[in-house]
Amino acid sequence: MSPVTIIDKYYPEDNERKHILLVHSRLVAEKALSIADHHPELQLDKDFLYEAGMLHDIGIFLTNAPGIFCFGDQPYVCHGYLGADLMRQEGYPRHALVCERHTGAGLSLDDIISQKLPVPHRDMLPVSLEEQVVCFADKFYSKTHLEREKTVEKARKSLSNFGNEGLKRFDRWCEQFL
Repeated sequence: MSPVTIIDKYYPEDNERKHILLVHSRLVAEKALSIADHHPELQLDKDFLYEAGMLHDIGIFLTNAPGIFCFGDQPYVCHGYLGADLMRQEGYPRHALVCERHTGAGLSLDDIISQKLPVPHRDMLPVSLEEQVVCFADKFYSKTHLEREKTVEKARKSLSNFGNEGLKRFDRWCEQFL
């Protein structure tokens, strides 16, 4: 499977949006692989980590996020489950779960309901170790400040919008993966 071939299908034009997606996704994939290298005891699937890291944000073009050149009609918080739908259509259900479960530090059904998020009402929490690693790695890179890795504190701050449970998950991942 070639993640870039799939990205090319949905991002056929060589433009700023595609550049942002590719740079961000490569950084996330590289961080996920670095975590795998530093934790051989976790026996992570490195091929899958790379593919999922590259594809986790495939759904951003469907959202309205002009700051990253996305002019779709859905709120940005929807990009995870929208990308998951694309991955399922492509025949990659395992990759779809990473897309769906990486928003924030994952979203519980309670979080979705209490925050009135415009996403399907189901748990969207990372389950497998690979899902958790990609979600964690993603928290260190934004699409608006490419190539600038966030500190743990800045990553925590960016998660504060998603509730206390997400911060607790992130803190557990810091202990497990750093």
